[in-house]
Formats: sequence, C-alpha cells, structure tokens
Amino acid sequence: MRVKLYHFPLSTPSRGALLAARAVGAPIEVEIIDLFKGEQLKENFLKINPQHCVPTLDDNGFILWESRAIACYLADRYGENDHLYPKDLKKRALVNQRLYFDSSSLLVKLRAVTHPVLFQGKTTFDHASKADLDTTLDFLEKFLNNSTWVAGDNYTIADTSIYATVSSIIALGWDMSMFPNIKRWLTECTSLPGHAENEDGAKAYGEAVRKNLSHQ
Repeated sequence: MRVKLYHFPLSTPSRGALLAARAVGAPIEVEIIDLFKGEQLKENFLKINPQHCVPTLDDNGFILWESRAIACYLADRYGENDHLYPKDLKKRALVNQRLYFDSSSLLVKLRAVTHPVLFQGKTTFDHASKADLDTTLDFLEKFLNNSTWVAGDNYTIADTSIYATVSSIIALGWDMSMFPNIKRWLTECTSLPGHAENEDGAKAYGEAVRKNLSHQ
C-alpha cells in the first residue's frame, strides 16, 4: 500500500500532519519538499498539488492537502479505533473546534510573529504580535484547566496539530512561565508517537527564525 506524505520538516502544519500519521500508525512514506529551495514549484509537484503547499498526501492516487484535513482522513481511514478522532458527535465536535482554533487562531498568531522575520527582513518580533500570541496561548491554557489533553482525557488529532504549533513557539525561546497547564501538557506530549521527529523539525524552524533576529 502506497501512502506518501510530501513534507517539509520546518513547516509547522506539515509536522502536525506527520504527527497524526505516526499516532494513527498509517503506512506513511515521507518525501521531503524543501520550501526554502522552491521545490514546491517544480512541475512534477505542481501536477500533484497546483496550490503547491505542504503537507500533501497521496494515498494510492487520492490527493489531499491541508494538514488538519489530512489528519482527519488518516484517523478515519487507518485508525484501529476512534480514540484519535471520536465518532461520538459531541466528542468529535470538540476535537474539530480545537483543530479550527489551531488553524484559524494559534498558527495565524505564530505566523504574524515569525513571517516578517523569515520573509520580510525584520530583525525583531513585533511587540503587538507577541502580545497577541500570548493572549491566544492563554485560551489554550484555559482549555487545559480540566482535562489532561486539549480535547479530553486521551490524546487526539487535536493534540498532534496543536502540539506541532506549540513546539514551534517553544523553539523560538518563548516565555511559557505564565502557562502552567500548557507546560504540564507539553510533558504529556513527550509520549506522542513521532515526538522526537517533530522536535527535530521544530528546532530547525526556531533556528531559522532566530538567526535573523537582532538581540530582543
């Protein structure tokens, strides 16, 4: 069975999809697409994904991109049970809410901090963007007030997605002292399949950002 994930380790969403694949136990073959070298714009990749983004999944000819859509698909397609993506309507709705929180808020706020440094020649983080990210992290802190994981008492694809984002934030050297629940959850996340692989990518992402910074 051929299931290929086109992946770039520095990409936060791409790592989220790979973490989900590892958690599900899907038979993934990883092919690196180096965004910094423009490999996503090569003709052979554009034929697969004209939007030229990673992650992109090729499951025996079924092509899918957007990391959280990939995570949902893999959990339904290859999961041995529904623990990672519950079939119970209310439990699944909570997982979906957390996924959407990551895609529409947490990751957006991270990119507002780092993209000007990575791609626009800025050498400092914008103070307003930093404060905005801390505000969003505080929402995550509250999600974790009464549960071990972000959507309940066992980990789900909501955790794999959000962990990929938070690990990128940590790799920037972010001050997490205000978020004890997140720090506790991060310890739990060391048990996620693919944790070390994700950490390597997050570290490389943090280094790519920080090398362009002047002293903050």
